[in-house]
Amino acid sequence: MSELLTVRDVAAVMKCSEDAVVRRFAKLPGVIDLGRAETRNKRRYRVLRIPKTVLEKYLSTSFVIRTLKVLRAKLEAPERF
Repeated sequence: MSELLTVRDVAAVMKCSEDAVVRRFAKLPGVIDLGRAETRNKRRYRVLRIPKTVLEKYLSTSFVIRTLKVLRAKLEAPERF
């Protein structure tokens, strides 16, 4: 199994807030949720452990998506670039 990273570690790598990391990674396959479920009287508490391979896959996928968006914008409006 690959190295497990905390939310704080991933936030430092991605240069975003810990809340943003929880929102982005909570539903991805391979991420381990150690928190407790929400009940009528207590809010949900999330403790995530994110495998390094999941982070690498997310970063490579998001890079490709951003690159495609830039290329599409260049094709649609070539005079701006």
